[in-house]
Amino acid sequence: MEAILNLRALASSTDSMQVGDSGQTVLRRIADLPGPKGIPILGNMFQIESLRFHQALENWAREFGPMYKFKVGRKTIVVVSDNALISNLLRDRPDALRRTSRSARILTELGTRGVFTDEGDEWRKQRKLVMRGLTPEVIRRFFPTMVTMTERLRLRWIKAVTAGQTVDVLRDLKAFALDVIIGLAMGHDINALEHDDNPLQRDIENIFYRVARRMTSPVAYWRHVKLPVDRAADASAERIAQIVHGFIAQTRSTLATHPERRIKPTNMLEALLVARDEPGSEFTDDHVVGNAITMVFAGEDTTSNTIAWLLNFIARDPHAAQVMAAESDAILGDHLVLQEFAGLEQFTYLDAATNEAMRIKPVAPIMGFETNKDMVVGDLLAPSGTAMLACLRHSGQLAGEFVESDLFQPERWLGGDQALANDSPTRKLFPFGGGPRFCPGRFLAMAEVRMVTSMIARNFTLSYDQNALPVEELFTFTMTPSALPIKLTLR
Repeated sequence: MEAILNLRALASSTDSMQVGDSGQTVLRRIADLPGPKGIPILGNMFQIESLRFHQALENWAREFGPMYKFKVGRKTIVVVSDNALISNLLRDRPDALRRTSRSARILTELGTRGVFTDEGDEWRKQRKLVMRGLTPEVIRRFFPTMVTMTERLRLRWIKAVTAGQTVDVLRDLKAFALDVIIGLAMGHDINALEHDDNPLQRDIENIFYRVARRMTSPVAYWRHVKLPVDRAADASAERIAQIVHGFIAQTRSTLATHPERRIKPTNMLEALLVARDEPGSEFTDDHVVGNAITMVFAGEDTTSNTIAWLLNFIARDPHAAQVMAAESDAILGDHLVLQEFAGLEQFTYLDAATNEAMRIKPVAPIMGFETNKDMVVGDLLAPSGTAMLACLRHSGQLAGEFVESDLFQPERWLGGDQALANDSPTRKLFPFGGGPRFCPGRFLAMAEVRMVTSMIARNFTLSYDQNALPVEELFTFTMTPSALPIKLTLR
């Protein structure tokens, strides 16, 4: 009885509790939740296509409501789509909830242990360190390099269009994002953009794909038997680690030559190494390597896919393309690429279009949690260790705030709506997560979106290839477009 009373006390942040005839709160157990019927031992695994995992969860949410359960093997997973409950869950991290132990272990196995996978006090310690490398002031100092990289992208596309060549926009966006994150985090320009078969980019994509497959696998077979795809993933992880170790060695040499950088580091890797080398430091070489690799993963696919989905909408909406071009012309003036850091905050319509694209096609449509203790979620009694998935995209649709929610309408964001503010109690979307674990790279991601999209609007006209197959959503850890069938022509 005391345990139940304690659990009810935890429910003060929720408002969807049921009340019985006696006036007492009625809590459901996980076994009471609705959900799809499965088969013994295997559960619902054969009803899930891993590349469309997020869509399966959303379809079940439409059928079974804002809270249901399903099983993968013997593991029962609770799925939440209620907007207010998700907002509360995000705020409860990392104390009451953590990233699922399954996903954290899978990411760690492939070399990405760091601020993304660690929890509790360890996460707090590393979060402070990583945030020092992603502040607006750091982005300001890096801005001239970003201008150079955006100009490199523009010239590559100008050359291809002038020669009548087809531009692989999706591939180039990924290469650009990789160049930016490695330049900012490690102080190196690898110029993946102009190396069409860059091995680092290929290895990162291989890791993303393998992580997504392992997360939706009912059995962790790779810990016992390695298939060729698993050996290839291990090899990719090893090559990425070797590259990062090389960056670390070069950065140590730079710090030795320029000791003043130990007082004021110029990039994230320098900051990590300075913290590692401080007397009594709790950081190890593994912390440095893990967080450096994490930054590479976190900064490539997420940002490039956000831009890709945005362009996918703009290419099919002449009015939006026209308004965005006019805005970019006005802000860039005589320049073909944004030159002033202050200009990043002037793109009212571009930001609205980005918000709308992230609403319809978020790169993170779902997010996983695991309870650290017994707690109440809405009217559900969730014991410690309960695995949960939040349908972030579907929760926005259920909120009922968006008329004709399937249509791309940037104008709906032009009224000063705070639906994306991290601390807004009426928040409707979660493209960068929320709560204490709000994405530390949000400012950098939005800077890249504004830089690239304004450059495209200023220099090119987009058109959609009507003969192309429909663009599909593929769950490869992030939600990736199957293709980006758009054509560029010079304005």
